Amino acid sequence: MQSYSVKLQSQASNSFKCQLAAQSLDIDVNKKLTHELNINCDIQKHFNVGLILGASGSGKTTLAKQIYGNEVFNINLDSSKTILDQFPNEMKYDDCANILTGIGLTSVPCWIRPVHTLSNGQRARAEAALSMIKNELTILDEWTSVVDRTVAKVMSHCVQKHARKVNKQIVLLSCHYDVIEWLNPDWIIDCNTQSFVDRGSLRQDERIRKEQLNFVIKEVDRSTWKSFSKYHYLSDRLPGGKIYTFGVFHNDNQIGFQCFANYVPIRKNMTPIFHSNRTVIHPDYAGFGLGIRVINESSKYMKEKYNYKIMAKFSSTPVYKAMIKQSQWKLVDVKTQIGKMNVGGNMMRKDGFRENIKTYSFEYRG
Repeated sequence: MQSYSVKLQSQASNSFKCQLAAQSLDIDVNKKLTHELNINCDIQKHFNVGLILGASGSGKTTLAKQIYGNEVFNINLDSSKTILDQFPNEMKYDDCANILTGIGLTSVPCWIRPVHTLSNGQRARAEAALSMIKNELTILDEWTSVVDRTVAKVMSHCVQKHARKVNKQIVLLSCHYDVIEWLNPDWIIDCNTQSFVDRGSLRQDERIRKEQLNFVIKEVDRSTWKSFSKYHYLSDRLPGGKIYTFGVFHNDNQIGFQCFANYVPIRKNMTPIFHSNRTVIHPDYAGFGLGIRVINESSKYMKEKYNYKIMAKFSSTPVYKAMIKQSQWKLVDVKTQIGKMNVGGNMMRKDGFRENIKTYSFEYRG
């Protein structure tokens, strides 16, 4: 066990009003302005995820600096650059993409715009990804302090999952106890109670997450696409002709979009074919497996309700890797298309396709 002691002390103001306020207390004012933290803990053995909890002013940050050094929070994330441009030059693009996807930052548009334009949750994921690339040990302060609490849980699930997958060590500092189950930390230092919990010694069933998040898929008006088009890797326009559009909701908040479109003329005695496309989960909720669940559930609904033949074609490699694992879908074709595509997703069509883009076609079997 290691012992750590932190003493935080503030100096009382000598202004007239502050002196009157201090004199109104029948106690030693200096004691009220002093906070002492004493922790006995065992954090030297191997772990993947550590959590330091405590209210603001409880000594979390000072304790982390005492344990790991004063420079521990210097991640050097440049807000004026894209996160992709801050990875080491020797890293291959595919490796960068795998790391960003693994941490739950799955939206390509978020990779290629300046970090200062990202949301708080997206920026936190970018910081985690960059630090885990450059360091064996990552320390992140104020984890999920300024994001929606559902987003905080999704972020926490993604960061711990990736840390364990690549066998990195990460220590997160937070004032919120609602992330504990989603981080599933190997140990916890609680600065409020000045206690240490070694969760690595707990049984597996004691560490299983019991809380669940509920999401609902329902048909929506196509106009809701405007809130999600900027996150899609392809065109910002919906397909023409007859389409069906669905939204993904957490409570009353739409956090995703899904579309089905008919590209093949419907002839007599022919089963209509509808393609699943424009699947978007808001980046704050990405990395949680929602995208593939939405594709599966909405495709099942379309097939059972309308008896349509359901197909899907993707050029996104992460989507392909997810789809190939699904027993409901069968890969029926792989093609390299012709045509041209401008930066930003605006396509210049030639025979209806894009240049040198490999596409993967699947059929839904149920």
